[in-house]
Amino acid sequence: MRAVAYVANNDVTLLESGSTYFPALLAAIDAAATEILYETYIYAEDDQARAVTDALVRAARRGVKVRVLADWFGTGNRAACRLREAFAADCVHYRMFNPWFKRGTARSHRKIAVIDRALAFVGGINTNDDGLHDYAPHAPLPAPRWDFAVSVRGPLVDEIHREAQAQWLRAGHLPIVGRINLYRELRKPPPSQGDGPMRAGFVVRDNLRNRRTIMRAYLQAIGQSRKRVLMATPYFAPGRKFREALCRAAQRGVDVSLLIGVGEFRMQDAVASSFYPQLLAAGVRIVEYRKTQLHAKVAVVDHDWATVGSSNCDGLSLFVNQEANVVVRDAEFAATLARQVERGIADGVGVCMDDLRQLGWLRRCGHEMAYLLYRLTMRIFAIGYA
Repeated sequence: MRAVAYVANNDVTLLESGSTYFPALLAAIDAAATEILYETYIYAEDDQARAVTDALVRAARRGVKVRVLADWFGTGNRAACRLREAFAADCVHYRMFNPWFKRGTARSHRKIAVIDRALAFVGGINTNDDGLHDYAPHAPLPAPRWDFAVSVRGPLVDEIHREAQAQWLRAGHLPIVGRINLYRELRKPPPSQGDGPMRAGFVVRDNLRNRRTIMRAYLQAIGQSRKRVLMATPYFAPGRKFREALCRAAQRGVDVSLLIGVGEFRMQDAVASSFYPQLLAAGVRIVEYRKTQLHAKVAVVDHDWATVGSSNCDGLSLFVNQEANVVVRDAEFAATLARQVERGIADGVGVCMDDLRQLGWLRRCGHEMAYLLYRLTMRIFAIGYA
């Protein structure tokens, strides 16, 4: 099975952080004429989120069908319930994804908006203020959160719309016949491939047909890499196959650079650090981003493969959460994203073997214990994690 089904003749634009993303999103919502599908993991109660809410309400009041899906866990029960009350008063259709984990442990970590089936947004940017921490007490960040999304026009929007619509149906009380029909719809073959400019594909991760789709896309790209692999991720804790793919690429002469966010969760930092010796020994370059919260989930391979989305390189994103990424085969787009990642690397702090040797034995043991605990947890929640 192919990892990604590419569609030609798209226009995919990179959007860096909320300062670029939200103006484009709000303008699109205000211009909507028929339908808006909106998905987010965190829907905060700050000024930026209220601006999105106001735009969605304005759209609903002028007759646009607006559907909003927010993850219950990411948004928080109280905020999610208050959001339901606010939207109900203004004819905005609203659903929470998996409240109280009634459908297992999965979370909808996706960030998607589809406007009039003509324009789509996909990425890692939640509905919250770039200048504040994601979670309570929402203290100010030292610099705006660093993240990315893309806007998409062209044939790929149909695929994104179809998946967003299916997710909306899955989140509701869908009878068994409806679920069977939905499954049949999702089994339809992808659009035919083309050889035109700006080829792009939409890849999702779910717990049914697409359990390994995003990971397979990464592994295929890394396995075929010849010159470089640039990757930025807030949380680095992938399975064995992913780590070995990075090591093998570096060992055959590929320039492999990982930009990893640190400082948000101590346990996550310890787990990531437990992988450093193996990666550094293989020749992988590791840089820690400490300037502010790194929330970007992006990668560039060689000169023409790039991905932007919601999937982190950890067990939750690769094996548990509902995720969505856009993969682009285009040299100009890849070069643009590569420049941004390289800028982040320049702002980061490199890690070398000497740094690891200077760590005390107690701290090194702590890293290993953190990894063992993480691995045990993931084996419980994510069958197939190694």
